[in-house]
Amino acid sequence: MNTRISILLFSISFCSFCGSAQIVNVESARMQSDTVGWLGGADGAVTLSQNKVKVFGMEAEAHFQYKTSNDKGIWLILGNYGFLSGGGVKYTSNRFFHLRYNYKLSEHVRWEVFGQIQDNLITQIASRVLVGTGPRFKIVKNKILRLYAASLVMYENEREKTIPVVKHSDIRSSSYVSFTYTPRDNIEVISTTFFQPLIKKFSDYRILNQFTFKVKVVNHFGLSLKWNYLHDRFPAGTAPRTTYAFSTGVNYEL
Repeated sequence: MNTRISILLFSISFCSFCGSAQIVNVESARMQSDTVGWLGGADGAVTLSQNKVKVFGMEAEAHFQYKTSNDKGIWLILGNYGFLSGGGVKYTSNRFFHLRYNYKLSEHVRWEVFGQIQDNLITQIASRVLVGTGPRFKIVKNKILRLYAASLVMYENEREKTIPVVKHSDIRSSSYVSFTYTPRDNIEVISTTFFQPLIKKFSDYRILNQFTFKVKVVNHFGLSLKWNYLHDRFPAGTAPRTTYAFSTGVNYEL
């Protein structure tokens, strides 16, 4: 395999991953537990190819959850970093940090507040800062199925990685529907769909769907399959409107 083809194949994989990382799927990071205190996990992948030039790529993701002693509040912390480089050139790069607080108002309603910062080379986002809040509703919860929906509003401040630099300061809706299916103790299926239109212009929207299949192999370790689809009606600069990715990986949970 020559260098150009190698870089192209790795770029396609990482570009899809980076594009889908524009919207963070918090649902896939939530942990169902009655335990008070900290829970967490991490995922990672490394790619290395040596031809005429060395091509190196890495993805790393960590998520932590803290449940307060009164069983009403839950803190969620998520972080992600990924890049692909070769021959002294960085082809893709993305990172984000997400913090969310979830407070129980009743058996079926929780109130959420969140903040997020991120950048993404492929989708030409130099920086994006989000702050939002809104209710989250529990529709169904039993031993094998959990179904939730939320309707949040967020402030978005964005600077595009373009020349000249384009800046945005907007209010968006951020609604989602999510279900988790657990047919067995070691198998988990999670699907989440987000819809994020501008409040002042609903034709400017983003849609994200993420499907995750997890199998716990041994204590703390498991395998996962992920499908991500993102459509951004008006992306930054010349970034593609639609990106999608299928990936496999190993995950670790405390």
